[in-house]
Amino acid sequence: MNHRLIVLLAAVSVLPLLCVTPMNSSAQQKKAVEELDNSYAKNTGLKPLPPGGPTPRTADGHPDLSGIWFSGLLGTEDATLVGSYGESDPATRAFDPKVTPEEKPSFTPWAAAKLKEMMFNLDPNILRQYGITYTGATSPGEVNFDKLPLDQKKAFLDVEIARISRDCMPFGVPGIGGGLHGMQFVQTPGQLVQLVDANHDFRVIPTDGQPHTKDPDPKFNGEERGHWEGDVLVIDTIAIDERVWNSATWRFHSDQEHVIERYSRPSKNYLTYEVTIDDPKVLTKPWHSAPHRFTLSVNKEPLGEWYCGVEPNEALEHIKELRQQLGN
Repeated sequence: MNHRLIVLLAAVSVLPLLCVTPMNSSAQQKKAVEELDNSYAKNTGLKPLPPGGPTPRTADGHPDLSGIWFSGLLGTEDATLVGSYGESDPATRAFDPKVTPEEKPSFTPWAAAKLKEMMFNLDPNILRQYGITYTGATSPGEVNFDKLPLDQKKAFLDVEIARISRDCMPFGVPGIGGGLHGMQFVQTPGQLVQLVDANHDFRVIPTDGQPHTKDPDPKFNGEERGHWEGDVLVIDTIAIDERVWNSATWRFHSDQEHVIERYSRPSKNYLTYEVTIDDPKVLTKPWHSAPHRFTLSVNKEPLGEWYCGVEPNEALEHIKELRQQLGN
């Protein structure tokens, strides 16, 4: 079985993509490394990467974001797939909620009702009573799943079936910005190319400060325009296809969504990513993510590949079978 499907069937992957007032990235990075529990690192022999030296720069003086990057502090893809029946080791995660807790998006009443419907009335308050938090990629083998009320079992599985069934859908913005299970940047003058392993998705972002066009057609990655603010690359995106999900628990947006991403490289081995989402039809105020930490790959292997639909989706079939057993 594909190792990612094993993780899906047997583990919880706590990967919220979103929220909080940004901290100084260098201070946050140092604090996170000092405070994290190294249980996974101890079991594998992996350790959080040191800063590694000064930030590499291109000929024009900007930070060079080029390289293969993985979520967390360990510089390896396997670390992004860890998490067994509970919280993942902080070293494997994009951010530690104990250090930078995320506020929830503030939805308008209309959006909150729509989201509840799209989540099949899955009640997070009931889940919490049983020690379960749904953030996507959550297994029906989760501890206490069998103790849930019947309606919540059904909703839980329906939510997952809807998510996994979209695996062949492009991730779009902002999903692609978080790198998924690995990403590669190739930076050239006036342009940044991002590649991700999932379906070998990619985007090409102009970084020369050119303005948006007058009336761009919607696309999965929207119309992206990048510019530098000091050592931070700011990517401004509009016209995002409304089929794009912002996350597994934020499954829609409006035609007015406006996404701003920020990438910085505080040292050789570390990359920081933050995102702001403004959508006046959906949100009562803009939503700001926590700073997400990525580390430079520790090996010289090329970016991996994974394509949906090439092999049978064992995870989806397993969950559908469980759902059928529960009845209508």
